[in-house]
Amino acid sequence: QVRLVESGGGLVQAGGSLRLSCAASGTISRIYTMAWYRQAPGKQRELVAIIDSGENRNSAESVRDRFTISRDNSKNTVYLQMNSLKPEDTSVYYCYAVVDYGSGPVGAWGQGIQVTASS
Repeated sequence: QVRLVESGGGLVQAGGSLRLSCAASGTISRIYTMAWYRQAPGKQRELVAIIDSGENRNSAESVRDRFTISRDNSKNTVYLQMNSLKPEDTSVYYCYAVVDYGSGPVGAWGQGIQVTASS
């Protein structure tokens, strides 16, 4: 069973930075796409940034010049470096990964972590 655990969230003043981490555990054969989503109260979950196994990246226009996604395959971990945080970035952030643990690729979600940027 694949488990994704996020860390690094918290409260920061607007203009500050945070780095989120998400580590996958379990009997993993391969990790394909990894991504970060976020969901603010009363809003739909939205894609923030995504990185595939070839390290091709894409991100939402609202964060493109401020957030950077990266991964460390040796640690089965994906990161989200968030700079110049704005109050509108306040959300619960979720890690998502497509993981093959021996029976074919499946999608898995982390439990979510709160990020708050205060004005």
